[in-house]
Amino acid sequence: MDSARLVDLFRRWGHLQADLDPLGRLQPRRHPDLEAAITAGGVDPGEVSRLRRAYCGPLGVEFMQIPDPERCRFIAERLEAGAAAGPLPAPERRRLLARLAATEIFERFLHQRFIGTKRYSLEGAAALIPLLDAVLEAAAEKGVEIVLIGMPHRGRLNVMTHVVGVPAPLLFAGFEDIEPRSVLGGGDLKYHQGATGTWKATGGRGLQVHLVSNPSHLEAVDPVVMGRARARQERLGADGRARVLPVTLHGDAAFAGQGITAETLNLADLEGFSVGGTVRVVVNNLIGFTAEPRALHSSRYASDVARRLDIPILHVNGQDPEAVARAGRLALEYRAAFASDVVVDLICYRRYGHSEVDDPTTTQPLLYARLEALPRLYEHYAIAIGAGAEETARLERQIEEALTGQLEQARAMKERPLLRRLPDYWGPYAGGRYEPSKEVDSGVEAARLRAIAARLTTPPDGFHIHPKVAKGLEQRREMAEGRRAVDWGMAEALALGSLLWDGVPVRLTGQDSRRGTFNQRHAVWVDGLDGREHVPLQHLRDPQGPFGLFDTALSEAAPLGFEYGYSRDSPETLVLWEAQFGDFANGAQVIIDQFVVAGEDKWGLLSGLVLLLPHGYEGQGPEHSSARVERFLDLAGEDSGRGTFTHRHAVLHDQNREKWDSGNWVPLEHIKEGQPPFEVIDS
Repeated sequence: MDSARLVDLFRRWGHLQADLDPLGRLQPRRHPDLEAAITAGGVDPGEVSRLRRAYCGPLGVEFMQIPDPERCRFIAERLEAGAAAGPLPAPERRRLLARLAATEIFERFLHQRFIGTKRYSLEGAAALIPLLDAVLEAAAEKGVEIVLIGMPHRGRLNVMTHVVGVPAPLLFAGFEDIEPRSVLGGGDLKYHQGATGTWKATGGRGLQVHLVSNPSHLEAVDPVVMGRARARQERLGADGRARVLPVTLHGDAAFAGQGITAETLNLADLEGFSVGGTVRVVVNNLIGFTAEPRALHSSRYASDVARRLDIPILHVNGQDPEAVARAGRLALEYRAAFASDVVVDLICYRRYGHSEVDDPTTTQPLLYARLEALPRLYEHYAIAIGAGAEETARLERQIEEALTGQLEQARAMKERPLLRRLPDYWGPYAGGRYEPSKEVDSGVEAARLRAIAARLTTPPDGFHIHPKVAKGLEQRREMAEGRRAVDWGMAEALALGSLLWDGVPVRLTGQDSRRGTFNQRHAVWVDGLDGREHVPLQHLRDPQGPFGLFDTALSEAAPLGFEYGYSRDSPETLVLWEAQFGDFANGAQVIIDQFVVAGEDKWGLLSGLVLLLPHGYEGQGPEHSSARVERFLDLAGEDSGRGTFTHRHAVLHDQNREKWDSGNWVPLEHIKEGQPPFEVIDS
C-alpha cells in the first residue's frame, strides 16, 4: 500500500473510527477503503499507529471535503503534530482541573441550594468551559478584542460566571427573587438574559465578552450574533473582522432540526453578511428533550447540516478535557487563518433531564442508570492526571467556601442587579412610550430635494444605462421638477438621499432589493456593455453617510435576525429589512415576535430596525394580505383598552371616580339588547 494513499484515507475517513462518545452511544464505524488499506500487504504498523493517534483518537475531524489543499494541510499538520506532542505540562493540567472543578461544583451548589429550580445544568458537558477558554486564549493571542456569544439555556449561568465574568452573587440574586416586583409582568427568565464582562487570558490580557439575550427559540439568536458582530467590526474599520469574534453555541437537536441554522450558515460568505468566520460549538448530549438521535437527524452527526459549507467540523470526546482544549485552539486558529466558519461538535451527555424538574428515567431508564454511577468530569480528570484525593478535596473546599460567601452577598442585596452594560453609543437613545414633544421637523427644502434628485437621475459620463431604466429616470426628473406626481419609488429615494446627505448611515437589505421586487427601485444601475455597477445613493456628495444595499438569500428569518442584530450595535444607522412581499414576513415571524416587538420589554434593549412590508390588503386574498399593519401593532398590545396610541378608547372612565374598577363604561357592551358579549382586556 502506497504511504501517501494510506495517509489520505486516514485523513478522509479516520473520524468515523474516532473514540468520540464517552458512553459508547456513537459507535465507531468501519469504512471499507480504510479497512482494506490497513490490512493490505506492506503496510508499516508504526505508521498505522501514528495515523490512528492523529485521526481516530478523542478528536476526529471532517476536513478533506474542503476543496482547498492549503486549508486541508493546515488541519492535517496540526492534528498530526498534536497527536505526537504528548500530555500537557503539569501546571496547565492543574489549571484545567481547577477550571473543571469550578464549573461542576458551581452546578452542584445551585442544585443543593435551590432545589426544584430550573437552571439547565451543564453537568455532563462541563468541558464546554475549557473549550471556550481555549478559543478565547487563542483569540487573545491573535488580537481579538471583543467576543460576542450566542447560546441557548443549557449552561448559560455557568458561561455567565466562568466565561463572561459576571460575579456569582449577581446570578444568585436572580434565584433569591430580590425585588420581585421589579419586572411586573415584563422582563424575562434568568437563562434568557444577556450579560457583559471581561475574560482574562493567562497573559493578563482582557477580552470584552457580550452574551447576547436570547428567547426560547434556541437557534434564533444565531443570525443576531452575526449582525451584531458585523456592526461592531464596521465600527472598528478595516481590521474589524480580526478584532471582533462571534461564537455561537448550539444544542445538537436544535442545530440539526431548526431551519434557521441552515439559513444562518448560508450567510457566512455573502458580501453583505460575512463576519470573517464564526466559531460554532454544538454541545452534543446525543439527546433532544426526550428524543434520541435516531428521531432527530437522518445522518450520523447532528453537525452534518454544516457540510453545506466548505469548512472543518471537529468532533471531540467531551470526557477528554485535553483533547477538547486542543479542538478549541485549532478552531480559533483556523478561523484566524482563513476568515472561515468552523464547527466544534462537543460530544458529551446530560446528567439530568431537559431541566432539573424533568425526570428522564421514564424515557431513557438504562442510560440514566449508567449516568447515576458516572463520576463527574473533574473527578475523572483528577485521577487521570494523578491528583491525589487530598488535593482534590482541598480544591473542592476552596470552591464551596467561596460560593457560600457569594451566596451570602446575594442575600444581602436589596435591588435586582443588571448583568450587562450598554456601549457608550447607546447613550443618546431612550425608549419608553411615544412622546410628542420629541418630534422633530423632518421636512427638506425644495432646493435640496432638487439637488438630490439631480444626482439620482444622472448617469456618470460614458455609462450605458438600460433603456427601461433610462425611461424611469426621465420620469423621476419630471417628478423633481413638479411636472409629474411623485411615486413611491422616487419618494423613498429622496427620503434616503436626504438622510445620507446629512451624514446618516443607511443599510437596506432584502430579496432582490437592489432592483426592487416590483421594478420600483433600481438603486443599482448596471452598464449594458461592461456590466459595471453604479449606486447613485453612494455618490450624492462628499462627505455623506455610507449607504449599504444588499440582496439577501431567499430566506427571511436569518436575514431579519441579522439586521436586528446589526441595529443593536449601530443605533445611528437607519437599518431597513424588506420582505419581497408582505406575506414573506411570515417566515421571519419568530424574529419579529421575540426580538423586534418584545426586545425592549423583555431585556430593556432598543432597536431602530425598520420593516418594509409591501402588500398590505389590496384584494389579492389571504396569500398577499398578511402584512396589514394592525397585525404588527397588536403584537405590542399593552394598554389595548385605551389603545397604545390612544386610538381606541374602548373603555371610558368617569372622571369623578377615583378607581378604574368602579367607574368604567364600555360603549361596545351597550349597542342593543341581547347582543353578543364583548370583552376587552389589557395584555
